[in-house]
Amino acid sequence: MANIEELKQYKHIHMIGIGGVSMSGIAEILKSWGFYVTGSDMSSSDTTDRLIQNGIPVVIGHDLSSLLRADIVIYSAAIKPDDIELIKAKELNIPIIDRGTFLGKITKAFRNTICVSGTHGKTTTTSMISTCFLESHKDPSIQVGAYLKPIDGNYRVGGSEYFIIEACEYVESYLKLFPKTEIILNIDNDHLDYFETFENIVASFQKYVNLLPEDGLLIINNDDANCKKIAKDVNAKIVTYGIINENANFVARNISFNKNGFACFDVYHNNFFYKTIELCVPGLHNVLNALACIATCHEYGLEKEDIKNALLKYTGAHRRFEYIGSFNQGVSIYDDYGHHPTEILATCYALKQKKYRQSWVVFQPHTYSRTQMLLDDFAKSLLDFDHVIITDIYAAREDNNYGISALDLVNKLENTYHKKALYISDFNDIVRYLKEHTIKEDIVLTLGAGTVTEIGPMLATDP
Repeated sequence: MANIEELKQYKHIHMIGIGGVSMSGIAEILKSWGFYVTGSDMSSSDTTDRLIQNGIPVVIGHDLSSLLRADIVIYSAAIKPDDIELIKAKELNIPIIDRGTFLGKITKAFRNTICVSGTHGKTTTTSMISTCFLESHKDPSIQVGAYLKPIDGNYRVGGSEYFIIEACEYVESYLKLFPKTEIILNIDNDHLDYFETFENIVASFQKYVNLLPEDGLLIINNDDANCKKIAKDVNAKIVTYGIINENANFVARNISFNKNGFACFDVYHNNFFYKTIELCVPGLHNVLNALACIATCHEYGLEKEDIKNALLKYTGAHRRFEYIGSFNQGVSIYDDYGHHPTEILATCYALKQKKYRQSWVVFQPHTYSRTQMLLDDFAKSLLDFDHVIITDIYAAREDNNYGISALDLVNKLENTYHKKALYISDFNDIVRYLKEHTIKEDIVLTLGAGTVTEIGPMLATDP
């Protein structure tokens, strides 16, 4: 069980932005530990509805009444400094703490906090590990960045010492955690609006691995040169995995794909046959994610058969190459969260393992800064799709101070790489165009971390 002595000074905890992915999970964990939790959010959602159903009072809008009685206030990164509740808490000298720092306090309460990090694949690998621990009846607490079917949500409150968590590098929030185990999947060029240079990203991950205690565990991708680089001076136990690098502790060999693009492969542990694994998620990148999962679960003593069965049951997290439906009597629709060139390339490769006539990608770039800094990489990552539609950039947290637009990506594709691409702003127009131009056995993929996910359900008309 978790050691919550440090938190017991707070009887009533109020959360601003409680409907967020991480905030809602924290709220449920705190309630299960016996704290009185209230919260507010500017919009209602399935998450806020679920919190209310589970006995956590949530006000849509501002909740000064609950705040006045709180012992501490937690706020999410989305909350602006001029927020009414935040200002009132400061006026009344109520302690305030950001979500990331408070989450660190929660991870400190668990004897085994397992943190999954890296530029790509965090949600999938966190989900895989969680599914394996559930299969082995380890009763873990879980916090993951997407809806996961086995736990009917993005978090689970368990009764054991295990806390499996997705640890994000953006604004270095992962440096506030207290990990016993770190899984680092890859280190790539992203979040340059914060890090500015790739060297700063690598330096940040170096600080992150230095958080591990001497009796901790580092699971690292041996195919990634930067992962290997930051592992050099770590005092914790290091376990490696890979496909290309045969010197890794866990290696996948004899990889094959079925008509759905799902892999079957043999796992070798220190050059001895370990287990044959079958996946129900597509792509070579998921073989690597599965290896990271297998290495972690092995180190925690999970049975091979439980790992195999769990990975076979795992059909993907929400928005990770997720099947949405079909239209036009046999055009399949998939949706994926990929919003970085490396992720797009991996998704494209996974798509190519499937059987289809032609592919149609609808890509929504995510943030102006990322689009500007990686414009050429985005263009190259889209070249292998048969048809490309670009819609407007999803701003997320940014204002457009970069002088960039979706048309710049279209022009880059057409003028530099001679790849035809369409710019269509309105989602209804995209739906209309796809219905008019696709035919049976085509695949449509909506791609991006923003609102592009709305297009799939608009298209899906076949029973």
